[in-house]
Amino acid sequence: MVYNTIYMDQMSKIVSLCKRRGFVYPGSEIYGGLANTWDYGPLGAEVLRNIKNLWWKKFVTDREDIFGIETGILMNPKVWEASGHTESFSDALIDCRECKNRTRADHLIEDKLKNIKVEGKSLTNLDELIAENKINCPVCGKFNWTKARQFNLLFETHIGIVPENQSKVYLRGETAQGMFVNFKNILLSFSPKLPFGIAQIGKAFRNEITKGNFIFRTLEFEQMEIEYFVKENTWKKYFESWKKEMWTWTQLLGIPTSKLRWRPHTEDEISHYSTRTEDIEYNFPFGGYKELYGLAYRTNYDLKTHAKHSGEDLEYTDPESGKKFIPHVIEPTFGLNRSLVPVLLEAYLEEGKRVVLKLPPKLAPYKAAVFPLVSNKPELVEKARQIFNKLKSKFSSVWDERGNIGKRYFSQDEIGTPWCITIDYDTLKNDTVTVRDRDTKGQVRLRNEKLFNYIEDKLK
Repeated sequence: MVYNTIYMDQMSKIVSLCKRRGFVYPGSEIYGGLANTWDYGPLGAEVLRNIKNLWWKKFVTDREDIFGIETGILMNPKVWEASGHTESFSDALIDCRECKNRTRADHLIEDKLKNIKVEGKSLTNLDELIAENKINCPVCGKFNWTKARQFNLLFETHIGIVPENQSKVYLRGETAQGMFVNFKNILLSFSPKLPFGIAQIGKAFRNEITKGNFIFRTLEFEQMEIEYFVKENTWKKYFESWKKEMWTWTQLLGIPTSKLRWRPHTEDEISHYSTRTEDIEYNFPFGGYKELYGLAYRTNYDLKTHAKHSGEDLEYTDPESGKKFIPHVIEPTFGLNRSLVPVLLEAYLEEGKRVVLKLPPKLAPYKAAVFPLVSNKPELVEKARQIFNKLKSKFSSVWDERGNIGKRYFSQDEIGTPWCITIDYDTLKNDTVTVRDRDTKGQVRLRNEKLFNYIEDKLK
């Protein structure tokens, strides 16, 4: 209990820091906001971009077997009919008749009955669990619920100028389907050999009831996904291989393994397209272990159903045997926005009056901050500007001349800047600068010409 209290306090401090320093803002704030929507400020946008760039490099650029694409948010609605999303992509809602609080029935049960997973259970099962355990409304404390009912998570919109001729379409609920419907295009353009993957980073939208845990679950979010196509008799081998790859990825983000675990989905909760799914769960301050990333064996369900509904041949021809078949697929899924929560939690540290975000340098919004020792000496400012302009051509950097040096250090520590570079009077004499390290607070004196190499070496 003490740990959870401390951890939740840290969470509230991070939410405050994110707003104050420009990482994350409430969506549409000047109009009173919009529940479960968030905007990313200059620093948050930089961190998200750094995570995406790191992910793309690791899983696309550095590999020969994965092809990166970018597909549209709007797709032919037949895609979602074929994939099963218009029928089975839903949540169970329940309302309190007393205070009108609306929530997800499975979340209500899981919050009350710890360590139970109820995803996939029927509406009757959910109603029975709520009744048997007399789970009261967390808002008003009364026990007066409606029956649980399903509602689809896909956002609907319309295309067309004339109202009577408009057609209903959906905002995509996942990025995966864009990769499946482009499977044939990748085969024709690149003739890849199995195993190979298609990767994408993009927005997805789900019209779901969330519990307001900051950016953990939102209506609009970004996914980093791979569909890795394999022969059926090799899927277990590649499933285990991807478990290792995903675990390695969490370490690049600075998330300690002591806060992580793998959890297999039960038979009741597994998705309609999967026969094996496991989640990497992180020990969040709100509710304990919850999904961070997912790994699913989707069999050949998606390609098979799209082939059936579209009439297109989505088979792969083995170049050695000439045999044609529909490949099976392993799907590693990474939530971009959700990643930011443990990254910030694990980086946040208080040392007396100093607050520091010990972000992995590759993720830090700025790699370096450049200070003139004083701002009222034109020759110092000019020299500092020269160095700053050279640095920012290669590394994301920030200029800071406010207040005294100590306050500038603390300000940069709070947003995670790894190195602060001070230009002083000795710089004018011998072209050396002082580089101060965020984590150790140690300082070294370097020649200006060695700054690039110094930072590059540290970022390796």
